[in-house]
Amino acid sequence: MNWVERATELRQWSRSGVRAPHKPLLLLYALGRFRRDAEGELVYSAVEEDLKRLLAEYGPPRPTTPAYPFHHLVGDGVWEVRSDRGSGSPGTGVRELRATNATGRLAPELRTALRREPALLGRMVRALLDANFPPSLHSDLCEAVGLGPEPAEAEPLPSSRGQQRDRRMREKVLTAYEHRCAFCGYDGRIGSVSVGLEAAHVRWWAFDGPDDVDNGLCLCSLHHKLFDKGVLGVGESHRILVSQRFVGHGAAARAQVTELSGRPLIGPQPGAAPVAAPHRAWHLAQVFQGDPRPARADSSTG
Repeated sequence: MNWVERATELRQWSRSGVRAPHKPLLLLYALGRFRRDAEGELVYSAVEEDLKRLLAEYGPPRPTTPAYPFHHLVGDGVWEVRSDRGSGSPGTGVRELRATNATGRLAPELRTALRREPALLGRMVRALLDANFPPSLHSDLCEAVGLGPEPAEAEPLPSSRGQQRDRRMREKVLTAYEHRCAFCGYDGRIGSVSVGLEAAHVRWWAFDGPDDVDNGLCLCSLHHKLFDKGVLGVGESHRILVSQRFVGHGAAARAQVTELSGRPLIGPQPGAAPVAAPHRAWHLAQVFQGDPRPARADSSTG
């Protein structure tokens, strides 16, 4: 059984790049629990709040429930559910899962494979992360599911898209934006080397985002993380959007986040392609959290 391949091929609802990472998040959470307690079971009523938080933080910006993956992951051969009614899930209803004391855990064959080959867990984690989330979120997500730092044995795997990443993407994007963060203008260097600047995909690679300049932004590490978490977005006329859900009362939070609302992006330089409208639209629909804050009155210039 190729468990890594099975992890990357979880059946997920999909249409036009819509994100539905419910099953990958549950499987990552289960792998984290297995690492700490190989014999333990996940009682739905006990882990429901943990799973809700994961979906709220790393899932799409639309209402959802952890009952869906808890029930449906069984069909992928990596998960089993039992309840007071016996083997098998009682259904997708939250009340049913709670009332019947439904419990889930990794499938017996997978548990056996993980005990026999401890490095398999790291490879499965890497596969799930690469197939569903951008690299900027990997470490935080591993911490959130109880895996600690991203497993050291989890080396990058070949792309499931059947094509290689363009290693020149970072340099092309940083050059297009003249080595400045498109949100705040940060342009730090050590000697001739930029530090703290990254090439962010607008439409994530895992969801068919190309390694092209018109799908990239040069961002500092902070704004890259906030962009991938849906705090920041890019709207019409390439102006910065800030989610109303973001809360930050200090001066730094205001200066580095909320006061960006409505400002135009910095760059790209003349002759370089700006972010393409389809990629902006995907990010706004699948990543950006909630409604944008009103633009500041003095945000007409950068």
